[in-house]
Amino acid sequence: MSKAAGRLKMLKKSVDKINHSSKLRTNIPAGMAVTGPPLGPMLGQRGINIATFCKDFNERTKEYKEGIPLPCRVAVTSDRSYELTIHAPPATFLLKQAAGIQRGAMNPGSEVAGKITRKHLYEIAQIKSNDPPNALLSLENMCKMLVGVARSCGIEIVNELDPVEYQQFLEERMQVVEAQRKELQEKREARMLRMA
Repeated sequence: MSKAAGRLKMLKKSVDKINHSSKLRTNIPAGMAVTGPPLGPMLGQRGINIATFCKDFNERTKEYKEGIPLPCRVAVTSDRSYELTIHAPPATFLLKQAAGIQRGAMNPGSEVAGKITRKHLYEIAQIKSNDPPNALLSLENMCKMLVGVARSCGIEIVNELDPVEYQQFLEERMQVVEAQRKELQEKREARMLRMA
């Protein structure tokens, strides 16, 4: 029996430990990782050195404009080291930037929040196809997926955009957005009065 027990101990030492923890998935603004909440507690729960992670993340994202949200995947190994994977900015962020808007439509089917050209859509598809989850998608499938995302944001895809007409459209859209904000604020205040 002692020989079998000895072999079992040797086998346990030779086999790598299995990591059962899940990957941490979060959006971190480029160049703005700080040790405080909400990032610090998430990393601390997994036993990662928070200051080292923040320094590493900020160094790896210095070529991005500060504040752009970057989806990150952090896999923690058994020796408390980590593997950081940084993806391109979310598709909704890129589409809204291309359209020149801050937020999408409240009623995507009935209102248009912004417009982009097919060229913009194609460029965004090229950027997003470099992400690991989209590696197996063809460029055509990536474009189709982005058309769906644009539609859900209320962004219309057109062949050509006239800059003057689009500027007028955006100015009119600002008035609509302001009216929607006022309406939402009134609803919140009415709800607060009912609760009190």
